[in-house]
Amino acid sequence: MPGVVSDEHRPKRRKLSGGDLYRDVLGSPKLVVAPMVDQSELSWRILSRRYGAQLVYTPMINAKMFAESKHKSYKEQAFNLLNGEEGGSQDRPLIVQFAANDPDQLLTAAKLVEAHCDAVDINFGCPQDIARRGRYGCYLQDDWDLVYRLINTLHENLSIPVTAKFRVFSSLSKTVEYAKMMERAGAQILTCHGRTREQKGHNSGLADWDKIRAVKDAVSVPVFANGNVLFHDDIQRCLDATGADAIMTAEGNLYNPTVLLSAASFQGPSSFTTASLTNALSTKFSRATNEFFMLPNDTGAYLPHSTLALEYLAIVRALRTPTAGSAIKGHLFKLLRPMLLSETDLRDRLGRVRGRPGGDKDELLKEYEDIVREVEARLQSEIDQVQKGKVTLEGLVKVDESTGLRVLPRWLAQPYFRPLQVKNEQKEAKEGHRSAGGGTETKKKPEDDAMTNGVEG
Repeated sequence: MPGVVSDEHRPKRRKLSGGDLYRDVLGSPKLVVAPMVDQSELSWRILSRRYGAQLVYTPMINAKMFAESKHKSYKEQAFNLLNGEEGGSQDRPLIVQFAANDPDQLLTAAKLVEAHCDAVDINFGCPQDIARRGRYGCYLQDDWDLVYRLINTLHENLSIPVTAKFRVFSSLSKTVEYAKMMERAGAQILTCHGRTREQKGHNSGLADWDKIRAVKDAVSVPVFANGNVLFHDDIQRCLDATGADAIMTAEGNLYNPTVLLSAASFQGPSSFTTASLTNALSTKFSRATNEFFMLPNDTGAYLPHSTLALEYLAIVRALRTPTAGSAIKGHLFKLLRPMLLSETDLRDRLGRVRGRPGGDKDELLKEYEDIVREVEARLQSEIDQVQKGKVTLEGLVKVDESTGLRVLPRWLAQPYFRPLQVKNEQKEAKEGHRSAGGGTETKKKPEDDAMTNGVEG
């Protein structure tokens, strides 16, 4: 037919390079929220964008399950295409992340979301046991040929760019060569998590910014630095130390969604001066300046965790796209952690909330909201003391002896830092003391894990 060009002869659209993707599509973001299992879902992405996130990733999606038509319920929960909200105009810029070990399955899965995101990321960083058993994430570090093929298959066959997120090796030179291999395979942005695969859970330790700097110096594509961002002050320190194009935060964002928000935003004309909320799903909503709490010599701005929790639940309520009950409970445990450590009756009450598939959404959310409002009521007198000038906020800030980091009043959203690991000889001495009758161990509850579990690779 005249005027019809076959696919074989149709000019291919130019694939965006890393620089073009970073500048022209993503808008040169400096503040990025990480892909987090069961935690960077649509509701949380909306909340994160309100408080400074310029780019957000989906949770890690299992490519094999997403590619197979028999896993309908998994696909709808992992990335819901039915309601038109995930990947929609309010959910951009967006990168969808997959975990995979089969290039063909990965490509099939990626094709399903290709029109609903700005890039597809491959997870080479997850260190959890489930990744080891499934042979994905950082457990592919020993198979460079497969890593290359996974990246290259998407690079050659998708209309949008492929990116990669990985953990460092103990060897700096091996880390750099690994990153260069990924760039050769076609990765257009590299996110370097400055921890090794052995650094996880309570053995996380500190991320190595020097290795991230070495990666940035060795490749030509944009590099995101992941690790050690707990307070807003850490953002510029990380950018300066690594030379990275952006920082990526995971747990810093989960425990305090305002971690990316700068106190400087409130000086002079600013978008952070409006108290009205007309659209529960808006990513532009901002609160009145006097609702925030700021500290001298601190570049961040803070909100009570109960305020953020209620705002998050309002987003969940307004969305057509379902939010997994496990995601809701996980967020509330992390947000409210400073209070739940002492108000154990509320911690136990939160742990007992049970949503059921197909259950009443409003009923479940009301149960959560009632708990958060009880948190708010118990804390109000402490907040009033500061707001009425009876005590200063800085006078309530303490310093954690083991880390030297700031501990804020228990009513503010704030980072969680894992306790340093006790050396073996000290641990053995303590265990010996217990076995001799010198002490007792407290049985750990599931809700304790919910407040402290890591979720990102």
